[in-house]
Amino acid sequence: MKARLAFVASFALLVLTVSAYAHHPFAAEYDWTKPVTITGKVSKVEWTNPHAFLYVDGKDENGQMKHWALEMGNPGALTRAGWTQTTLKMGDEVTVDAWISKTKSDRANVKSVKLSNGKELSGASSIGDIKQAAK
Repeated sequence: MKARLAFVASFALLVLTVSAYAHHPFAAEYDWTKPVTITGKVSKVEWTNPHAFLYVDGKDENGQMKHWALEMGNPGALTRAGWTQTTLKMGDEVTVDAWISKTKSDRANVKSVKLSNGKELSGASSIGDIKQAAK
């Protein structure tokens, strides 16, 4: 019985540790002092928790072509910001304002996405967490 209880407790601790690691704070991975604008075509959208991802084949501000992995907020926050799972389709032209990753030159956290029809939607970023902490 004690062995079973120890196993359950260990498993619960492992699950909590992994989920805490997976949900990283903005400042751990992204540099809010280094904004980037990316214009290109949507290659994929992952509507997943804890963060949705937008993949764009496009040029950075220096004109260099990259396959960008762009982290957004969770699906609930995106829905509140006006997104649906069908807002973007593969091949759609977008302009993304984001903050670059501290470690990966082809990864960023989305501030906003401007659609080809001119509509701009928030990326539901967690940058507000560090802005609150700075006050």
